[in-house]
Amino acid sequence: MTLNLRLAAALCAALSLCALLAVPANFPALGGDARLTLAVFALATCAWIGTPIDDTYIALGAGLALTATGVISSDTLFGTLGDATVWLLICAFVLAAAVARTGLAGRAAAFLVGGARTVRQLTHLTTAALVVTAFAVPATSGRAALALPVFLALAKALADRKRLVVMLALLFPTVILLSAVATLIGAGAHLITVSVLWEATGDRIGFTQWLLLGLPLAVTSSHLAAEAVLLTTTRRADRAGPVHITAEEIQRHSDRPVTGPWTQAEKRCALLLATVVALWCSEPLHHVSPAVVALIGAVVASSPALGTVGLKDALKTVPWSLLLFMAATMAMGVALADSGAARWLVSGLPGHVGPAVFLGAVVAVSTAAHLVLQSRSARSSVLVPLVVAAAVGAGVNPVTAALASTAAAGFCHTLPASAKPVTLFSDVPGVPTYTPRDLLRLSAVLAPLTAALVLFFAAAVWPLLGVPVTR
Repeated sequence: MTLNLRLAAALCAALSLCALLAVPANFPALGGDARLTLAVFALATCAWIGTPIDDTYIALGAGLALTATGVISSDTLFGTLGDATVWLLICAFVLAAAVARTGLAGRAAAFLVGGARTVRQLTHLTTAALVVTAFAVPATSGRAALALPVFLALAKALADRKRLVVMLALLFPTVILLSAVATLIGAGAHLITVSVLWEATGDRIGFTQWLLLGLPLAVTSSHLAAEAVLLTTTRRADRAGPVHITAEEIQRHSDRPVTGPWTQAEKRCALLLATVVALWCSEPLHHVSPAVVALIGAVVASSPALGTVGLKDALKTVPWSLLLFMAATMAMGVALADSGAARWLVSGLPGHVGPAVFLGAVVAVSTAAHLVLQSRSARSSVLVPLVVAAAVGAGVNPVTAALASTAAAGFCHTLPASAKPVTLFSDVPGVPTYTPRDLLRLSAVLAPLTAALVLFFAAAVWPLLGVPVTR
């Protein structure tokens, strides 16, 4: 569908809904605030789908409209910027800038990938390395940018084996996207989910609980996806030959040493990162907020005496547009919940569908949502408030439903424009990479695989970890 057709269809749908909401006789159960919220929500969603306007601009406009009409207060709108999850993400980006400045990522890549002797070993060692980056670099686009030089080094070393290069080009964004669920800072959508759950139900998911629930899913889905990528993009003959990637080949694409003695800056940064992650994981023991831990780490990482990056330079790496988007969509979620609009939207759903059917529908819709809403954060902003409200009526634990929706939304591989990492690796100058046909072939296998895996974890694994299906 062309941009003009998408715009026309989205505009017609939004205006039709607004016209229906404007007639008081329609939907008598809806109050005035709920009608305004639904109208703004519909216009924002259709603008995200059908227009090239920046997602953040649309979200800010929606938040402003809800504030100007009195649906939410100005304190609610501006207060979202002071949310602990926003500060957690800011400080995590400062820490990531310190890690990137030292070149620790190149050392880790040389250590892990250099041990591969077969194509399958190379695939799974690369997957393991990419999963680990979820703890050091927030947001999938940041991890993709950090991993690109490593991919270029591998591509040059395997230049005479084109299908393996194409496989690696597809492997990197696939694992980056699916492994994001490992940590709370893995994607902005996770922070939106946590905020919506807190506002709607009072349930707070901390860094440790998210890690406990998300890391096993991330590791399992990433390695299964690695096998899917390997089998759909290579032939048996491609996988038969040995591989040997040397540290010297990785060094050519790194401006920092990847072998030899560690510098003092590298040692300090590695120790700081390990300490911060350890404190995040041990939150139940010391009860210090992950945001406070991240702030301490960011201050140390940018300090003149112990740091490896200046605070001004580190703050330049923070995606302020994403943070504003998160804050505005959090305010939209508050309006949906407080006005009663979310409850009304889900009140028309069939009752007594059963937890299994409900979770299946949530996972299916969330898996397919990237075809309509390309922003992962926008998908969570639209889906999670509705999923949480519907879960209560269906007798499903809202935490399980929200986590399942967010995890399933991590699949966004169908088109080159479906996610920033997929776009980045689809066009690398001078390197053979994948085509839209390769993506479609992989998606045909990966979409049902990841959806089934999320359902399995929601129904069988998460209850063992303290998050039951029903409440």
